[in-house]
Amino acid sequence: MSKAYEQSGVDIHAGYEAVERMSSHVQRTMRKEVLGGLGGFGATFDLSQLNMKAPVLVSGTDGVGTKLKLAIDNNKHDTIGIDAVAMCVNDILTTGAEPLYFLDYIATNKVVPEVIEQIVKGVSDGCEATHTALIGGETAEMGEMYHEGEYDLAGFAVGAVEKDEYIDGSEVEEGQIIIGLASNGIHSNGYSLVRKLIQESGINLNDSFDGSTYLDTFLAPTQLYVKPILTLKEKVKIKGMNHITGGGFYENIPRGLPNGLAAKIDTQSFPTPKVFEWLQQQADIETSEMYNVFNMGIGYTVIVNKEDVSKALDILKEQDIAAYQIGEIVKSNDAPIYLEGV
Repeated sequence: MSKAYEQSGVDIHAGYEAVERMSSHVQRTMRKEVLGGLGGFGATFDLSQLNMKAPVLVSGTDGVGTKLKLAIDNNKHDTIGIDAVAMCVNDILTTGAEPLYFLDYIATNKVVPEVIEQIVKGVSDGCEATHTALIGGETAEMGEMYHEGEYDLAGFAVGAVEKDEYIDGSEVEEGQIIIGLASNGIHSNGYSLVRKLIQESGINLNDSFDGSTYLDTFLAPTQLYVKPILTLKEKVKIKGMNHITGGGFYENIPRGLPNGLAAKIDTQSFPTPKVFEWLQQQADIETSEMYNVFNMGIGYTVIVNKEDVSKALDILKEQDIAAYQIGEIVKSNDAPIYLEGV
């Protein structure tokens, strides 16, 4: 049976080797609440161990988009898994939830154990950095669905927050301050445009750029905000949070704002990484459109009372994350966001 399956294009033995290779990476992400190990039909997590009175589960799923294509074309697979984790855990974090566990899904033309190991290493790195257990996943070999060398990667995360600590933006009010946490580059959005501009520019991706190389700059994994935000949440009352992903400032910052309120952002209050300047020059597009596609240097925002701003900035600095006071909440029935300096 296995020989017939292999003749149809599926290598079972390569799959076994891939599982064996990834096991050590997965093991370092384990938490005490995880029951059992890899290999079961269902992954289990004991919520009773969390010591929460009224836990609310928060889930999120996402992929990495066409940033994967850039990684595949340049045979660099060891950090793209961090992006998959970050896109999920940063999203559920906006509710105040602590990420608990993560599952990945890898679909590929052909299982190459060494490549699968590199992908899962990245996933495990992201999970370990956020104390999120990688408790399950799936690797599917589908030669008729993907071209040779291609794969897709998606993830699913679950977190929990006490019901009376759940953050949904309902406590956002006029006069509160918006703090922006720095991104470390493009993160995982806008890569259809990024790849087009790379191709049109004719650059050598291994050439130096801004203290690194073009390739490392474009593939820098999405910043993980879990630890600094959970630390901040213990000491400061957070009123609202947003993860700046697809849609940039215009789509993400207004999410969750009550009716009649808007975000007024000073775009001169934080530095813009050089990679965005390069992209804008190559694309020859308006600055306003850049803020509608990319994070422009701010990957996550937090809304706090004015009297808590200084303390919040100090805490984030202690967590080694650059953060800036970038705006405030104002009354408005016209637009949900105003960008000054654009």
